Amino acid sequence: MTKLPRSHRKRFLRRPVALGVAAIAVAGAITIPVVAQATQDTAATDAALEQAFTEAAETHHIPREVLMAVAYQQSAWETHQGEHSTSGGFGPMHLTDVSAEMIADGAAGMAGRADLGAHADSDAQHTLRAAAELTGLPVDELRDDPAANIDGGAALLASYQKQLNGGTSDDPGNWYAAVARYSQATERRGAAAFADRVFATMRKGVTRTTSDGERVSLAADRAVAPATSQLDKLELRTTTAAEAECPPTLNCTFVPAHPSNGQVADRPANGTVVDQIVIHDTESSYESAIATFQTPGTAAGHYVMRSSDAAITQMVATKDLGFHAGNYVTNMHSIGIEHEGYAAHGATWYNETQYQATADLVKYLAERFDIPLDRQHIVGHDNVVAPSSALVSGTHWDPGPSWDWEHFMDLLGAPAQGRHGVGAVGSAVTIAPGFDRNRQTVQVCPSDDPTGATPECTSVTRESNFVPLRTEPRSDAPLFGDQAIHPDGPGTNRINDWGGTAQAGQQFVVADKKGAWTAIWFSGSKVWFHNPRGKNTIPARDVRIVSPAGTEPVKVYGTSYPDASEVPAGLSPSTQAPLSMYTVPVGQAYVSTAAPRRTTDYFPSADTKVVFGAKRMYTIQYGHRTSLVYEQDVKVKKRTPHGN
Repeated sequence: MTKLPRSHRKRFLRRPVALGVAAIAVAGAITIPVVAQATQDTAATDAALEQAFTEAAETHHIPREVLMAVAYQQSAWETHQGEHSTSGGFGPMHLTDVSAEMIADGAAGMAGRADLGAHADSDAQHTLRAAAELTGLPVDELRDDPAANIDGGAALLASYQKQLNGGTSDDPGNWYAAVARYSQATERRGAAAFADRVFATMRKGVTRTTSDGERVSLAADRAVAPATSQLDKLELRTTTAAEAECPPTLNCTFVPAHPSNGQVADRPANGTVVDQIVIHDTESSYESAIATFQTPGTAAGHYVMRSSDAAITQMVATKDLGFHAGNYVTNMHSIGIEHEGYAAHGATWYNETQYQATADLVKYLAERFDIPLDRQHIVGHDNVVAPSSALVSGTHWDPGPSWDWEHFMDLLGAPAQGRHGVGAVGSAVTIAPGFDRNRQTVQVCPSDDPTGATPECTSVTRESNFVPLRTEPRSDAPLFGDQAIHPDGPGTNRINDWGGTAQAGQQFVVADKKGAWTAIWFSGSKVWFHNPRGKNTIPARDVRIVSPAGTEPVKVYGTSYPDASEVPAGLSPSTQAPLSMYTVPVGQAYVSTAAPRRTTDYFPSADTKVVFGAKRMYTIQYGHRTSLVYEQDVKVKKRTPHGN
């Protein structure tokens, strides 16, 4: 066994970084992100990651481009500072080391699940241990030291090549089966889909700057020719995608959910507009999520995606309703995509293969259903409003603060465009803190209690998709507390305390500015976030700004049902009631990115009855979640940014 020289491996751990001032030394405070600046002292180590790929490729006799492309599909070359991914993978090579405790800690209520032990014990969940045996490196070093992690991943990939082909090769195309094996896929289509993405990365080339400030490049090799026939050597089971609604780039199969977990419909032919895609995580293993959706009386997303290789199981036809969002109106008008992962301990980062496959699926669905690619239409489960006042405090918060919305929207071809800055008071801004440089501290606790009262919480600082919101423009001011969760006090920095966070891609109206602080209208209040020189925002163009039309606060809703009088006799009308804790006060304004939608209800029957009301409602970015207001209650202006 050949070990990477320790002098090179430790270069990552000693790398000097110039830091700016990080604010806030108070209980429950959120760390202000700091960007590393390259200096003459750091220039010599700026190529450390590329050098690690070069040395590991030479040591284990792997074409460097193969090793780099595999790592890119696993982590986009991010080190993640020893934090594990949604599926328990570490470092640039995503070496996995999953325990049942890790899974149970990541999701309240998962302890004792029968699938945890089997999921954690499988060989696919312990590639880091296998790499340790191959290299002789300690497991802690393989987790924490990027160069050691790259060396371990290279050793693992080379071992697969030797098992499958009898030896290593200088021809990148001859590594197809080994690359497919690295995905840990259990069926042929999944392994092939991962390998095809790796080889597409080699053919196209890629250059990016990591969150550590290193620019890494893989030159395009358009001549690489993968030996796809090698896949037979893996002897994987074959599945069919004949019924699945997916683009051809994805590995999709169709396994129906239990009929009680959705409703047969005929969207959009029956007049029901499908205009949202909801991103979830499963809070369980991939296999367990599929089994749950097949269990009567539970729930079901339309799609479930595996973390390791982005294999997809479709479980509900897109024309039908899946019960996935906790809000029947949202279910009527949306498609749900579940990702294998955990929103607390496990969800420190999502791998690149998942992001790319999800982007392919979302673009395919958006084109089919004419869904706008913006953050009021491509949302997380944590952005879905509750249907009634009683349910607001218990709404879900997945996929959590570690889903990189800015990167994902960029993959969709819809990034936040423009230069960072803040427009005039009354104009709109897009939240854009830059995930890789936006490290926030959150409390991760044993239970789902969002009040902060549960003891034995752990502080975790990680790359995050949000900016924390405060009640006044100063770093020691209390965090804003959502009215449903904290009616009598401030918010907390609990990871599931969604109420006091503005998320990347969301758009709000500027309420005030003071020094390095920006205020926005948010959940009926004026809240502040640290925004020196507008580094966390981009002025928003061509948005609808919605405000009360009269002299009274506007009621806010979680549903958009027709009036009871509009529902035909013999059908039981759904309850349309405002959310009691929320209003839009006079003088405040909020952003809507679409024209108002007609009120709608669905009554599944032999003739699949859809009932439309005469009134229309705007979807607004009210707080962390979207909400609904009646068109008749508001006035609307279309504005572009002006004045910095």
